[in-house]
Amino acid sequence: MPDNTSFASKAPTPTQVIVIGMTVVVAILVVAALVLFVNLPDANAFNMRVERIFVENDALTRGGEIRLLEILAQSGTAFSDTLASYRFIIFVLMVFATALLITALVSIVFLTTLARRLSEIEKSGIQVNSLVVSRDERIVQINDMEFKLTEAALETLSVLAEARLDDDILSGLEIEAMISGKSEADCDEAAGATRIKRLRDHLGNQMMSELLIKNIARKGYMLAVEPGAIKMI
Repeated sequence: MPDNTSFASKAPTPTQVIVIGMTVVVAILVVAALVLFVNLPDANAFNMRVERIFVENDALTRGGEIRLLEILAQSGTAFSDTLASYRFIIFVLMVFATALLITALVSIVFLTTLARRLSEIEKSGIQVNSLVVSRDERIVQINDMEFKLTEAALETLSVLAEARLDDDILSGLEIEAMISGKSEADCDEAAGATRIKRLRDHLGNQMMSELLIKNIARKGYMLAVEPGAIKMI
């Protein structure tokens, strides 16, 4: 029976797949450029034909015939110059296309890596080593970040912090009842949810606030902080 774990460990990561794809596409562009340059006509082909006419037709001595040969020679020179400019333009376009492709693929690699890191953060939650709630100053300090809160937002955070110390999960109904001092029968779940939303808005950083204040399905809200890291002053 095949070992799925071993197979998964050998499977290339998305970043490796993108890098391999980028290498393959760049190689295809380089090969295409080489084939194109090799198959372009020789810039001196026209001049060589005109020179051959001069060498093989010594009888062309009249003024009109000489003038015709001179025009052919000038046309050959113009053709050579035009073909050289075409080669340069093709070279510039190929370099530009390669640069755009590499830039796009590097951006994809960066975005993929960033999305994976954000996903890992979302799964593991925000790492809070210290959460200090100061009721008198209406300030909360999360690690080395300090936030000035309104009285209502501070009350909501304080209730959540005290519940986390007791390892409790509070519903919106319970949050509203504890802050307002009313009985749960007179409170509304939506009012508690509104308080949570306003607290998140005051914390500012949406990703941080969403990870800090967890919404447990069909249970309620809790702080994603270890009880030992919480300090109320």
